[in-house]
Amino acid sequence: MKAKFHHFGVPTTVKGSKETFLEDAGVYITDPESHPYSVEFLRFTPDSPMPDPIKKTPHAAFVVPSLDEAIKGKQVILPPMEVSPTLRVAFIKDGDALMEVMEMKE
Repeated sequence: MKAKFHHFGVPTTVKGSKETFLEDAGVYITDPESHPYSVEFLRFTPDSPMPDPIKKTPHAAFVVPSLDEAIKGKQVILPPMEVSPTLRVAFIKDGDALMEVMEMKE
């Protein structure tokens, strides 16, 4: 399966400009497409339900054609979730690397 790099995610405690709040995840995110190096900053609320590895570890994010195929046989940290009507994501570990896999629907 071919994966395409999308962004690098970095947990932070510093409020960024133009953050978007994802209520279900308890996280404020910046837009990696507006960053010159495709960095997304993630600032978690104290009661965020997200798993600790996501709150504490930087991650690389990749767009994949099939989220279900991408997570087969992997250590799943966060099972697939629908972020929007056009985006499903999951977090997996491969060795010590934390990765977000993203399926974008048409």
